Amino acid sequence: MTVLSYAAGLIASAFILVGFGMLIRAGFKIAAIVKLGQPDETRNGAFWPRFKNMGTEVLGHTRMLKWGIVGVAHWFVMVGFGALFLTLVEAVGETWNPKFEIPLLGHWALYGLFVELIGLTTLLGIGYLIFVRQRNHPRVAERKSRFLGSNFAQAYFVEFIVASIGVCIFLIRGFKAANGYFDYPTWATPISTGLGKILPAWPAAISVVALIKVILSMMWAIVIAQNLTMGIAWHRFTAFFNIYFKREESGAVALGALKPMMSNGAVLDFEKADPEVDVFGAGKIEDFSWKGWLDFTTCTECGRCQSQCPAWNTAKALSPKMVMLQLRDHAFAKAPYLAAGGGMDMAGNEKATDAQLAHLDPLQLAEARRPLVGTAEQDGVIDPAVLWDCTTCGACVEQCPVDIEHVDHIVDMRRYQVLIESEFPSELGGLFRNLENKGNPWGQNNKDRMGWAADLEFDVPVITDVMNDDTEYLFWVGCAGAFEDRAKKTTRAIAELLNIAGVTFAVLGTGETCTGDSARRAGNEFLFQMLASQNVETINAAFGSREQKKIVVSCAHCFNTLLNEYPALGGEYEVVHHTQLLNKLVRDKRLVPLKRPSAPTALTTYHDPCYLGRHNKVYEPPRELIEATGATFQEMPRNQSRSMCCGAGGARMWMEEKIGKRINVERVDEAISTGATAVATSCPFCSIMLNDGMTARLADGSATAGTEVKDVALMLLASVKG
Repeated sequence: MTVLSYAAGLIASAFILVGFGMLIRAGFKIAAIVKLGQPDETRNGAFWPRFKNMGTEVLGHTRMLKWGIVGVAHWFVMVGFGALFLTLVEAVGETWNPKFEIPLLGHWALYGLFVELIGLTTLLGIGYLIFVRQRNHPRVAERKSRFLGSNFAQAYFVEFIVASIGVCIFLIRGFKAANGYFDYPTWATPISTGLGKILPAWPAAISVVALIKVILSMMWAIVIAQNLTMGIAWHRFTAFFNIYFKREESGAVALGALKPMMSNGAVLDFEKADPEVDVFGAGKIEDFSWKGWLDFTTCTECGRCQSQCPAWNTAKALSPKMVMLQLRDHAFAKAPYLAAGGGMDMAGNEKATDAQLAHLDPLQLAEARRPLVGTAEQDGVIDPAVLWDCTTCGACVEQCPVDIEHVDHIVDMRRYQVLIESEFPSELGGLFRNLENKGNPWGQNNKDRMGWAADLEFDVPVITDVMNDDTEYLFWVGCAGAFEDRAKKTTRAIAELLNIAGVTFAVLGTGETCTGDSARRAGNEFLFQMLASQNVETINAAFGSREQKKIVVSCAHCFNTLLNEYPALGGEYEVVHHTQLLNKLVRDKRLVPLKRPSAPTALTTYHDPCYLGRHNKVYEPPRELIEATGATFQEMPRNQSRSMCCGAGGARMWMEEKIGKRINVERVDEAISTGATAVATSCPFCSIMLNDGMTARLADGSATAGTEVKDVALMLLASVKG
């Protein structure tokens, strides 16, 4: 052993002890901070389904691979991070003895090939990811960059470390080959063997490069141990837990139903709720559950959510990524205060004693006093404009590679603002009053709910007691379908098609009231519970004792609410969207579209409603119906799971857009870009928004005269009637 190798060995061993010691200590510190969040009993599902899903998502990279080659590159870097750990062990040994090899594996050709391949693919992977970050850098793509707002210094540090370690692995192996210490066959290690032919036979170089590799590896550990909010590095550890504890035990993303209001680990019962004890949404960072804190911690700053957000893409304040980062930074800054017992009661009095808070510095105390939601003048963590920009379309949740539940967190903050602070956009006041007093968002008289059925050539049965035994479906008309002029045409078309197909159905008429979708997503959980409970009682009474309780619905928002949210209130039904039922009737030849090959057909594109498509994965039935009509179909660039929102969700239907480009106009511009002269959709909210956008574009000459927006049901009816 030379003096050099002795010194290198001591230094390497010291770095290993310090690096891993600090890393382990930091890991326990993060766990303690995450536990400051509220309890959440819903995450304690069966172990194996959750574990299996975690393994599938991590090893299969099922979320990342949606982004093509970027996902492949990241998979190689991820695999390299774990698979090349033994090269770190080997490097420590090589600082002491340049001839050191891993026992048993050191002469095994397959192990040599494994390290060669993983080392190469890790270098290629990180190289491509560096290229992608630079190609999409904000200085090039400006606001369209998904990396805008991300910490570039931290990203560059991580990229440098990964690339440098990959280079060190090949240099060590190359110097070993040059000195004759490399017993692998050439076929297994062609790169290392090739390097050995051009590198000098200097044994000390092996120990020097091995020491550099150890120092680089441990510098990474030391730096992230000192920066607990460095999500671009910490997600390598926290992502496993975040994916395991995702909301849906089935492995599905947190879409469809909203997370129920939770308090002290259990679903909040409004009849027993006590404002002095219970948590109503999230008014302070400590009101979020521990899973929320884990979400904030795990954010990788990749910006995929930001790139898909309709608000961000139309120059509004909301970026889902920045919401997570702002909540993360605030949570970790406030953690010492909370850990010391700090907190405010409902009267605004400090719970902790002066002695408990004595060790905190003024900056930590100032952070603790910041309002969670507030303007810049109020020093708020989340600006109100950001909070209310969200359409709850779920694009962020759908694209997040580590299963962060952005929409649930945003709605939780809305809940507190509405229920406790009574702070919300003025337009929502009218919405809430209409829902409370009239049972519909438009404020129309309930006696007019059957106006859509006037002058139909057949009678529409209205349920007054219990559905007849020979009636198959309850047709849920919805508020838009009953009161909005354009939507009423769709309602009539669906009724006519069901009648032609011989499907028996009945409606509730004036017994129907709003499902409460807009109220819930606007944060008025109390109003939602009131409306939903009333509807569940009415629907259950209508079905009586029958086992099969079938509902067909035309509104995507009603569809989602009836299907996914009413079961928690005792409403277990078989809910189908009208496109699903109509498509089945076409396949069964009960509806026969009359294709006319000789007649010109309009080029048609389709807009996926968020609450039909992304939230409930219904993509094919509407498209199959369009093709059944004989129309020439053309997809928009953003379609299916990446479809662009129309701007109506999250109660945005009832709020004005005051910043940036209108979301519905952005979507209409995309439809126009396809060259289509017909835009089909299958949700009345989408139809209203797209029609308004199309009217604006027809007025300014951007759209071809005669271009129209219509529901798929109207297209099918026209085709069936010929």
